[in-house]
Amino acid sequence: MAALRRHARVVLPVRRWRLALFDDGLRKGRRDRAYGMIPLRIFISSVQGEFASERAALRDYVRDDVLMRRFFDVFLFEDAPASDRPPDQLYLDEVERCDVYVGLFGHDYGTEDGEGVSPTEREFEHATGVGLYRLVFVKDAGGGPRHPKMQALIGRAQAGLVRKRFGTTAELVAGLYAALVEYLESRELIRWGPFDAAPCAGAAPDDLDTEKMAQFIRSARHARQFPLPEGTPPLQLLEHLNLLNDGRLTNAAVLLFGKTPQRFLISSEVRCAHFHGTEVAKPIPSYQVYKGAAFELVDQAVDFVLSKINRSIGTRAEGTRARRTYEVPPEVVTEAIVNAVAHRDYTDNGSVQVMLFSDRLEVRNPGRLPPPLTLEGLREAHRSVPGNPLLAESLYLGEYIERMGTGTLDMIRRCVGAGLPEPEFAVTGGFVTTIRRAAGRERSSSARSRRRVRGGRRRPWRRDVT
Repeated sequence: MAALRRHARVVLPVRRWRLALFDDGLRKGRRDRAYGMIPLRIFISSVQGEFASERAALRDYVRDDVLMRRFFDVFLFEDAPASDRPPDQLYLDEVERCDVYVGLFGHDYGTEDGEGVSPTEREFEHATGVGLYRLVFVKDAGGGPRHPKMQALIGRAQAGLVRKRFGTTAELVAGLYAALVEYLESRELIRWGPFDAAPCAGAAPDDLDTEKMAQFIRSARHARQFPLPEGTPPLQLLEHLNLLNDGRLTNAAVLLFGKTPQRFLISSEVRCAHFHGTEVAKPIPSYQVYKGAAFELVDQAVDFVLSKINRSIGTRAEGTRARRTYEVPPEVVTEAIVNAVAHRDYTDNGSVQVMLFSDRLEVRNPGRLPPPLTLEGLREAHRSVPGNPLLAESLYLGEYIERMGTGTLDMIRRCVGAGLPEPEFAVTGGFVTTIRRAAGRERSSSARSRRRVRGGRRRPWRRDVT
């Protein structure tokens, strides 16, 4: 891993959702700001009387816009609850608690204190001193000359920060939106490419398991004629699989080969539960939370289901080993779980859930069908549209999935071949695959049939003891 370590960019050790890059002045407390968890706080500074409507417009826009409200919240002094602190101290305390300073500079300078300094200038200087990311918007001077001290403040505010002019409230809102999007992009909090291709914040070469990588090469060579030979250095494997982004480990690299992927991508775990009835109810007879790399998650979740469902053991008439038949074809179980792990939305805080009931298996993942796929289209020939293409590529090379869009059709064919209803696909709070169990149909049969079974007729399935 030494070669890879030399190519890796050093980043701050942060968890999932935290900022990967920071201004030099950002203090430790701000590193815990996390999109989707703790909003980044914006401090809006101005002469309140001059910009009352603009301040309210910015606050309302940030809180109403789908993208902005996911990442930001706004502090306005006029919205703050009553406090026994002096107003000047309250201003400065709130500046320190925020992440982004937005200054609106116009004609008025504001009320001056005993030292001849206004709150607006105090807030700007304090934001500069504590290292906040600063955005300054200057109103066009169409309404007469500026106060000399405001003119001087505007002059000092032109170095090392974003400074824009505006004439109307609409222009101000548009300018703030563009500046905040640029801010999020520079800190890699939003992306335009696939999630799995983005750098994994805080991940270093030592966080990868070289044995997992070696095992992958062996499996891929056997299953897909993978061209890299055994013994290929980790860096070369990552480069071949496009798992480096500007020399940094991608999310896909950590999901596939990480020693502890959930350290960086907390919700990438898989939660499995077994219920004796047909509804979610406590106590839960069996509940497991599986952690690890993508291949391990799939294997563990599949084993969980197969250990709980019924199976029959045949004879050795056709070979030296007795044939084992499950009430739900293992290939169907595997396909449902692999799809959930491969195609889920990893920016969502939810986890993949595998829930086994007495009449069905439900596999839920946070995500939706990518366009142009539809629920109806899953039941006919369709092209593959992976939401995480790098992750899907490695799962294909490991022979966990195909890349032809045939997975759902194969599930349907195998269920029908086993005498089961076709799988059901739905989008309800995420993507849900439902597979009906043979055991559930047995339990829904008449009481007379159940009495015959108890009277000595051989049951077609034997429940594994777990």
